[in-house]
Amino acid sequence: MPTYAALLYAADVDWSQPEYAETIKEYREFGEAAAAVIRGGKALSPTSTATTVRVSGGKGGEILTSDGPYVETKEALTGFYLLECADLDEAVKLAAQLPAAWDGVVEVRPVIEF
Repeated sequence: MPTYAALLYAADVDWSQPEYAETIKEYREFGEAAAAVIRGGKALSPTSTATTVRVSGGKGGEILTSDGPYVETKEALTGFYLLECADLDEAVKLAAQLPAAWDGVVEVRPVIEF
C-alpha cells in the first residue's frame, strides 16, 4: 500500500506547554483511532528553534546557516504523520480527522520510496 505524508500546518506554538493539553489529547485520540495505518510521525518544536541550511555554490560549497524557518507564514509546519493508506481518498479522510485541519491545514502528499 502507498504511504502518504500528512504535513500539519497550524499556529506556531510550543505544544509542550500546559495550555495545549486538550489539543494534545485530541492528537492522542487520533493516534489511537488511526494506529493501524500510522507508520510514523512527530510534533515539531516551534519555528524559533529551526535552523535553515544552504550550501553556497552547490555540492562541496560553503555551508550557510540562518536561524528560523525558510518562510514566514501565519501557520507553520508543526508536525507530520506517515500514513499507509489504500489510496489518496483514505489519506484525505484521515487527514480531516486531525486537529490541525480544523483551524489550520493538513497537506497530504505521496511518499516516494527509493
